[in-house]
Amino acid sequence: MADFADVGLSPTAIREAMDTARSARPGQSSHERSQAVLRLRIVVADDDPDTVRTLRLLLEDEGHDVKSAGNGQAALDAVRDFGADVLLLDIGMPGLNGYEVAQKLRERYGSAKPTLIAITGRDSDSDKSFARSTGFDHYVSKPYEPRKLLALLEERGRP
Repeated sequence: MADFADVGLSPTAIREAMDTARSARPGQSSHERSQAVLRLRIVVADDDPDTVRTLRLLLEDEGHDVKSAGNGQAALDAVRDFGADVLLLDIGMPGLNGYEVAQKLRERYGSAKPTLIAITGRDSDSDKSFARSTGFDHYVSKPYEPRKLLALLEERGRP
């Protein structure tokens, strides 16, 4: 069953998580650390450019390939063109919202869809339940701890 635990994020927390990850394994580069986990193709979809930029930096530092999308349709296009393993998806985007994107991906790819992680400020049980019903695998409420998001990705990327 999908993990819908709240995992919380602030820019300061992201930087601290990156610093902690670097120091947790002294002498290892980001590239060496990333070899322990498969390099994932990740699409970050959010209408807030600062969020996209911050997540992109965090994920690229961990050795992942990252594409960004500023709206739901761009997210669908990126998944199709990039062959994404994981989609980090804001719920409240203009146009196609995150729920609609998840439904379309589930319809298009079935169980072969990328791992879908909702990243949203919405935190109610009904939002989490609806996200699960539309096809999300994980639900991350803002603000979240970057190390917990990275742990979800590490779990997904194990050989």
